[in-house]
Amino acid sequence: MSVPTPPFPSAAAIERPLSEEHPQQVWIITPPRPRWWLHSLLLMATFLTTTLVGTHMQSNFVNHLPVFAVDDDLGSFLTSVIHQPSMLVHGLAFSLALMFILLAHEMGHYLYARHYHVYATLPFFIPFPSLFGTLGAFIRIKSPIPSRDALFDIGVAGPIAGFIPACAAVVAGMLLSQPLAHVGGEESCIRLGLLSLVFHIAARILHIHTPLASLSIHPVAAAGWVGMFATAMNLLPGGQLDGGHILYSAFPKLHRWISLLTVAGLILLHYYFWFGWLLWAVVLWLTSYHPRIPSPSPISTSRKAIAVLGVVMLALAFTPEPVAGSPGREVWPQVRDGARDEFHYLRDEVHRRWHHQ
Repeated sequence: MSVPTPPFPSAAAIERPLSEEHPQQVWIITPPRPRWWLHSLLLMATFLTTTLVGTHMQSNFVNHLPVFAVDDDLGSFLTSVIHQPSMLVHGLAFSLALMFILLAHEMGHYLYARHYHVYATLPFFIPFPSLFGTLGAFIRIKSPIPSRDALFDIGVAGPIAGFIPACAAVVAGMLLSQPLAHVGGEESCIRLGLLSLVFHIAARILHIHTPLASLSIHPVAAAGWVGMFATAMNLLPGGQLDGGHILYSAFPKLHRWISLLTVAGLILLHYYFWFGWLLWAVVLWLTSYHPRIPSPSPISTSRKAIAVLGVVMLALAFTPEPVAGSPGREVWPQVRDGARDEFHYLRDEVHRRWHHQ
């Protein structure tokens, strides 16, 4: 993901004709020295967290369980890793595949930013103790983008660069996948929902006859799943995501309205498929404004064709239900009932202590 850092000079400031009364504004950006230590530290920390998660995934895979399953023995697993660090070798397949996908995505943005003489930072990786071990990576753009062509190229380069190795990870991981074991307690496991079209296409090409819902995907395929999920999220048409940059470069006047329509669509998806879409709807709503780009000329015909490719990638990578069994219409009543029970408990506890005194 590329994150522009305001303020950008307005189009009027850049295009205003030179005169004595209104001299043209010239913006000189002095790039600060890269903070190599910070980028390196975040990279190593993310590599460690993803390797740790990958080790647990490999353990699940060997036992024919869903790779994203989190059981009650997580504490004992961490203890085993502390006493036997060599176990982390088993997590390298997931970690290296995922880190390469994320790095390819961000370097696509970075290299095209350098091509257009736009100052951008090196990638910031985000280590996080989650199901994936990371929240992804991003670069920060700290100078004006000179044209809509440049905005388009910088925006679309990341998803294309990340989509290709993610496809490779899906194919390689599907070859190594195996059927799930029907064991007790599986109801408590975190299960993937509807897999994206890329998985179905790969299964058909590879002649995998086991239903995908009954398949324990290999950790490498899990890395491909995370890569597809990140690609789809970034290609959502709105806000200041990559898809928002592509949309603005092609149709700047429609950007805000399509962003709001995307927000409405995510709210519907949150209600019927996955409650997490609500968070993305809020993010898109907060970033529905896009900084103006000074160039009035439209993007070229070849770039419009690549924009269609971006829509195809979104369709192949997107899934309305990343996690099974968690639509908002079921989750929110549970949250409401839990909050009500907690309120009643606190109220009764206060009354009990009051009467006791």
